[in-house]
Amino acid sequence: MNHDVIITCAVTGSGDTVGKHPAIPITPAQIANAAIEAAKAGAAIAHIHVRDPATGKASRDVALYREVVERIREQSTDIVINLTAGMGGDLYLGPDKAPTDFSESTDLVGGMARLPHVEALLPEICTLDCGSLNFGDSNLVYVATPEMLRIGAKRIQALGVKPELEIFDTGNLWFALQLLKEELVDSPPLFQLCHGIPWGAPPDIGVMTGMVNLLPDNANWTAFALGRNQMPWVAQSMLLGGNVRVGLEDNLYLDKGVFASNGQLVERAANIVTNLGGRLLSPAEARTKLGLKQHG
Repeated sequence: MNHDVIITCAVTGSGDTVGKHPAIPITPAQIANAAIEAAKAGAAIAHIHVRDPATGKASRDVALYREVVERIREQSTDIVINLTAGMGGDLYLGPDKAPTDFSESTDLVGGMARLPHVEALLPEICTLDCGSLNFGDSNLVYVATPEMLRIGAKRIQALGVKPELEIFDTGNLWFALQLLKEELVDSPPLFQLCHGIPWGAPPDIGVMTGMVNLLPDNANWTAFALGRNQMPWVAQSMLLGGNVRVGLEDNLYLDKGVFASNGQLVERAANIVTNLGGRLLSPAEARTKLGLKQHG
């Protein structure tokens, strides 16, 4: 069991949640305010995506990331910033008779082209999605090939940024361990075990336990699950020795039919942690535990 727990808040994500919740953070100001709200509620890390303010769609615009980070820091908020580097892997195949007629929604670039905002802003953490995945029930495939991942991991390492190794299925974990063998990820490694995303690892405790058993002894790790499984995963992650993640990227509701805010989700997770006899780590303590490098 982990008694010293880091809470990460994933404040908005890139999914099609705009219109499904009355207050999904969309603009840089809204995203920054959500991160600050999460910090005040007890989160040590804010996991950040950005969206096009005009459309609400996911974006890779460096200027949007810069504005979010600057707004957070202007408020003297010490929360650790974790920027997604997963954008740019969306391949929407065409219909069955013409699968190479890729949809205009396709946003597929190489490993280096997924990192300009990381290069520019040098966050303490950025994500590295460790494999390809059939994403949902349509023709969307998230693409992250071994070559792309090696290129991305090598550059992230050179920048002194800690990669959060995103594990959506057991094959992703297998390859992440290979990156460690090739010394493309510095110790101590940081893993994120992702459950309930069709069609990756199911929200099953046996699957989660099997993944945890494969992690290196010196690994730091967090786990989350989508929707109504979000809070049960807070408890399960802590009991298995990990940290926790909550937020509107993964779950829109506080209770059935009751929309949540990021702060409310963090507050509920914090209550679970403390009721189980744990304590919340501050951002400074999280930096020490994870071996993070602060830039500038």
